[in-house]
Amino acid sequence: MLGQERRTRLLDLVRVQRFASPRDLAKELAVSESTIRRDLEQLEEEGAAKRTHGGVLYTETSPRLPHFDARQSQRWEQKRAIAERTAELIEDGDAVLLGGATTTYEVARLLVGRPLHVVTNSLPVANLFVTHPGSDLVFVGGNICPRTGVAQGPYAEQMIASLRVRKTILSVAAVNDEGCYDNNALLVGTERAMMNAADEVIFIVDSSKFGHHNLVHLCGLEAVTTLVVDNQI
Repeated sequence: MLGQERRTRLLDLVRVQRFASPRDLAKELAVSESTIRRDLEQLEEEGAAKRTHGGVLYTETSPRLPHFDARQSQRWEQKRAIAERTAELIEDGDAVLLGGATTTYEVARLLVGRPLHVVTNSLPVANLFVTHPGSDLVFVGGNICPRTGVAQGPYAEQMIASLRVRKTILSVAAVNDEGCYDNNALLVGTERAMMNAADEVIFIVDSSKFGHHNLVHLCGLEAVTTLVVDNQI
């Protein structure tokens, strides 16, 4: 594992756990404690973490949503690989509409600081960009889901209908031969509006969601321009 990749993974572990000891981090990443301490020193210089007696605290902007944090750590390696490939599809200067799923959040983290026009209905995603001047940020309002921090419903749909973006990036709960599904009927209407606002629709879905259906049918596969999935499909 390269240094930057290791530090990225280390920071994600600290963010999810909120506090971690160098010993636990070294065990998780299969490196020495001295390597972890050097990484933590660099992250502290960057303002991303703060070392304390016995461990390290996360100090960057965080979603602070228990449900979001719990899901963020699930299948992290697959989500990260999907996010890295998806970020390569985004060109500087693009107008990008980002949904609020945990995999989409990983994409957003890789886009922070790039010269982009970012539109999102996700409070966690918006928090990433709001303190970085490199990107223009538009936040879509509406009814906020307390579990995910995502704006949805008719107010969100009305605002999205007035916008036009180059690419919309969404994640869904399930994919099968009949198309894509999500588990929130109110959110599905908003996601359809997000798809209609884009020239290209990119779905990012980890392999565990394939071959299943869920509560609400969102769209057929023909509505998706690009599908990014990990190599365990």
